[in-house]
Amino acid sequence: MIERKQVNVLRTRLAEPRRFIQVIAGPRQVGKTTIIGQLITQLTVPHTSISADGVLPDNAEWIGDQWNVVRKTMDLQHQTEHILIIDEVQLLNRWSDVVKREWDADTRDKRNIKLVLLGSSRLLLKDGLNESLAGRFELIHVPHWDFSEMRNAFDISLEQFIYFGSYPGAVELMKDEKRWRHYIRQSIINPAIEKDVLMTKRILKPALLRQVFDMSANHSGELLALNKIVGQLQDAGNTSTVANYIQVLGEAELITGLHMYAPDVARQYQSIPKFQVFNAALQTGYHLSSFEATYMDSTHWGRRVESAVGAHLINYAVEEDYRVMYWRERNDEIDFVITNGDKVLGIEVKSGHRSAGNGLRAFAKRFPKAQTLVVGTGGMPLDLFMTLNPANLF
Repeated sequence: MIERKQVNVLRTRLAEPRRFIQVIAGPRQVGKTTIIGQLITQLTVPHTSISADGVLPDNAEWIGDQWNVVRKTMDLQHQTEHILIIDEVQLLNRWSDVVKREWDADTRDKRNIKLVLLGSSRLLLKDGLNESLAGRFELIHVPHWDFSEMRNAFDISLEQFIYFGSYPGAVELMKDEKRWRHYIRQSIINPAIEKDVLMTKRILKPALLRQVFDMSANHSGELLALNKIVGQLQDAGNTSTVANYIQVLGEAELITGLHMYAPDVARQYQSIPKFQVFNAALQTGYHLSSFEATYMDSTHWGRRVESAVGAHLINYAVEEDYRVMYWRERNDEIDFVITNGDKVLGIEVKSGHRSAGNGLRAFAKRFPKAQTLVVGTGGMPLDLFMTLNPANLF
């Protein structure tokens, strides 16, 4: 079984003196629980692993009860150190208040209980950690699997990665595409929205949220104005509501809306969003065209390649702290622009079926200090790009 790099990061931090709560956060079905399982087999100190899944949401004191069990165990067995791991902690209301109380009590009493929390995506970070636990935690982000990991673990091709995405649990179903789609919808998309979003956010129109996800995932790699989206939705809301739901879906690492690159920040945020899924499976799950038919459709496959590059960029952006945008001015445009401080890199994706455009030259002329890169035909090979950390391209 492949060991993701986050296992070593967590192992190293837990070997240090007690200082911070360790938070494992990332989207559904990317291996957070597996990371803990692999770590547990390597631990040489006492540990307790529990899950809040199935606990009533209003019963946050369950955390305190479990914590006291660990304290009593330490006293009875004369333990000098204990690791407490709590999974799905974000499902409990006021969980961060209880964690803060118990963590601070151990700090005062000099009790060496090291805490690991697992939760779904940045919803956990934003709605709990920053409110009550500021200064007390370190985040270990677990992103969607990249092409290198999927190839090494399952020997899938780049074309399969572009179409089927990177959920490890779905790999064995790829030969039966109908069954694979049902799994993606029922075991990943539905729980991600119904549990990771609706149970951690106050959503006034759940049906509208789901429609926004369906439409934006289906149009990954495309620009679509918010007012046009509102006009096509059955449960219509205003553009502000739709924009907010897109932001929420981005925090859950499902889809996001990329802004246009411009020196004027106000212009960036007023631009038409370019939709981008975090995992190709989220787009393919609702597309009825088969893998073979999609690959043979040159126009559609070109969009899929672009979307796969975009997913690669945004998944690394969470960890590397760079921004991903696109650029468009009149008839000129390029697929992606990534920025880190004053460093700017324009990226044009060209599959074997896409014709060359003038966008990259126009971008370089408009922003002479920016770097440029062609990915695919006539530039960096796609399979090489998909194995690189984009932050290293600056």
